[in-house]
Amino acid sequence: MRAVVVREYGGPEVLEPARLPMPEPGPGEVLVRTEYAGVNPADWRIRSGQVRRLGTPPFGIGLDLAGTVEVAGPGVTRFRPGDRVFGVTIPPRGSYAQFAAVPESQLAAAPRRADLRHVAALPVAALTAWQALERAGTVREGSRVLVHAAAGGVGHLAVQLAKARGAHVIGTARAANHAFLRELGADEVLDYTTTDFAAELAAADRRVDAVVDPLSGDYGLRSLEVLRPGGVLVDVRGTGPDRTALRERAEVLGRGLVELSFTPSGADLATLAALVDRDLLRVSLERSFPLERAAEAHAASESGRTRGKIVLAVGDSAVGTAAEPLA
Repeated sequence: MRAVVVREYGGPEVLEPARLPMPEPGPGEVLVRTEYAGVNPADWRIRSGQVRRLGTPPFGIGLDLAGTVEVAGPGVTRFRPGDRVFGVTIPPRGSYAQFAAVPESQLAAAPRRADLRHVAALPVAALTAWQALERAGTVREGSRVLVHAAAGGVGHLAVQLAKARGAHVIGTARAANHAFLRELGADEVLDYTTTDFAAELAAADRRVDAVVDPLSGDYGLRSLEVLRPGGVLVDVRGTGPDRTALRERAEVLGRGLVELSFTPSGADLATLAALVDRDLLRVSLERSFPLERAAEAHAASESGRTRGKIVLAVGDSAVGTAAEPLA
């Protein structure tokens, strides 16, 4: 099968097209014929060597996938050949490949209202956003939520999921993305290039109940200052930079801190698929690339200027270049 592997740790150029044997599904696994694979910041952190717990190169890469069931392995009860599915596979068995053997517990039926190109962009980003709000425990009707990098992959989904819970949502983003975020339901949008969000929200009646932070670093420390008593900061970079100062400051202020690494969950994916089918969640695509141009896709993702998500067209019938939000 056609695939892309990490030849060695390094820049996008270490991604190499390869021919690999087709995997065989083991007990409880499903062989998925991949149509599209999502590109996530986690992918290039793994590729660059920032995350090294998944093996030594060369290995397969990619987490998100959407496609159809080719074979249901022994003991599989929820899926059968021909089913449209989406989910998460973990390197070294990556999603940048024509076929992937995936535990059925990490898959869900694809939303009926979405094509597989958009569906492939959902798993990691949507699971991260959903589990961030769940772990915060403070996002409900009438609460106030601050989402950083609100136009990014996790951010634009967190905005919608918080709105679906009845929250008042504030996002930080460049001015060029403000109209986009308001279309998604954001109540307020702050331009981080011209506005100090911490100063803007410092007043007691402007503080928030939860912050979803994909950026870490200085953003986390400043975000603690705008939380109400009982508020929670969710840092979604589970393998991010050192957080000693962040933990110490959270303790001094008496604010909650969650360091979140998303958990692959077919049950959570099924919940997210239902929200898509109810028109409460849509994923925005910046662009799709052919599988063999994975290095370009990584460079685009790593630039930090992506609105929404990037996907790779993997299957023989997969198509798409520039893309619009899911309708």
